[in-house]
Amino acid sequence: MLRQAFGLESVHTQQFEAAFTSFSGYLSSFRSLYAIFSSAKEDYEGGYIFSLRGLVKAEVLSDALEQADELLTSGYKDPACVLIGVSLEIGVKELASRHLVPVAKLDKMNADLCKAGAYNVAKQKQITAWADLRNKAAHGDWSAYSAEDIRDMHAGVLRFVGDHL
Repeated sequence: MLRQAFGLESVHTQQFEAAFTSFSGYLSSFRSLYAIFSSAKEDYEGGYIFSLRGLVKAEVLSDALEQADELLTSGYKDPACVLIGVSLEIGVKELASRHLVPVAKLDKMNADLCKAGAYNVAKQKQITAWADLRNKAAHGDWSAYSAEDIRDMHAGVLRFVGDHL
C-alpha cells in the first residue's frame, strides 16, 4: 500500500520495508512499524507529500514547456512538439498516480482518468489530439501539422499542467 501511494523511493516506503525486513515479532518491532505507517497516513491525509511532489513536477514541466516555447520562437516546431508531448505524458502520469489510475500507455491512462472524473470527455479528446501530434513529430510526419498547431498544443498543455498539477 505504501509503494502504491508514495512510490518505491519515498522515505515512508523505505523505512517501513527496512523495519519489516528486521521484524522480530516483538511488540517493540510492531510499534516501530506502526509509527512509520501512522506518519505516512498523516502525510497522505494531509496532502503534504503529493502537493510537494506535484509542485516540483509542475516546476520541471514548466521549464520544459518554456524551452519548447523558445524552440517554437526559433522556428523549430518539430522538437518543440516532442518536448511538449513528453511534458504532457509526464503530467498525465502524475495525475494518474494521484487518482490511483495504473500507469500505462498514454491513451489508456487518458481514458481511465476521464472515467475516474479527473477531467471531462472534451479534455480527454484534446489530450488524444495532442498525443497524436506528438506521435507525428516523433515519427517524422512533420508535414501533418503546422507551427500554429504546436503553438496551440503548447498553450493547452501549459494550461493542463497549471490546472491539474
